[in-house]
Amino acid sequence: MLCILFSPSEGKKTGGNGAKLDLFGGIAPREEILKRYASILQTKEEETIKQLFGFKNFSQCEPYIVDIFSSKTLKAVSRYDGVAYDYLQYEELDTHSQAFLDERLLIFSNLFGPILARDKIPIYKVKQGNTVGEIAPEKFYKERFEKILDDFLAEKEVLDLRAGYYEKFYKLSKPYTTLKFLKNGKTLSHWAKAYRGIVAKTVALHKVDSLEEFAKVEIPSLVCEEIKKTKNKTEIIYKIVE
Repeated sequence: MLCILFSPSEGKKTGGNGAKLDLFGGIAPREEILKRYASILQTKEEETIKQLFGFKNFSQCEPYIVDIFSSKTLKAVSRYDGVAYDYLQYEELDTHSQAFLDERLLIFSNLFGPILARDKIPIYKVKQGNTVGEIAPEKFYKERFEKILDDFLAEKEVLDLRAGYYEKFYKLSKPYTTLKFLKNGKTLSHWAKAYRGIVAKTVALHKVDSLEEFAKVEIPSLVCEEIKKTKNKTEIIYKIVE
């Protein structure tokens, strides 16, 4: 079984259709950071909240100031609203492809830590790299979820599509594959998000169940140029063709 590791996005969609917070691994391992986040919002201290969210104007913060324990929820994969998710196009996928991603797309949230695409989350905001009070999310989740993730991934193959920052949340100790995208001989940074979304969508549409199957799938606009192997990491380097 193939599992895809994925990044969150800074943007979030508002609203929701469920009222229950439902997370991979449960609430208990996250309780400290979630309560700290909730307490910061309850203070209504504008400067503290702006710093946490990464906004300059408090008016930008207002849609995110909610009770995360009782607010309406969406699937995580539907909540995020950024480049990678624009190209993933989850809402436009057929139900079988959506179900495939629900169980296999593991997203690393700056507040909730590792969550599955199907997990129900409210709107929230923690700017990448910020602490929640005195708690550094990447350190917090690395300590509490390493064994949980080791156990979850033990019998799975892993395609790691995370941005580099989210490797701080969990370091893979088993063989895995990652990707690099080149355009005109240069490594893409921001627009790599788009191709990660395209790759995840292609995997879902083709129901790719292993890395061996993944190597045989044609991905739109991408041509494999080189494969590098170092220790437990296999890096596939793609050239972008348009």
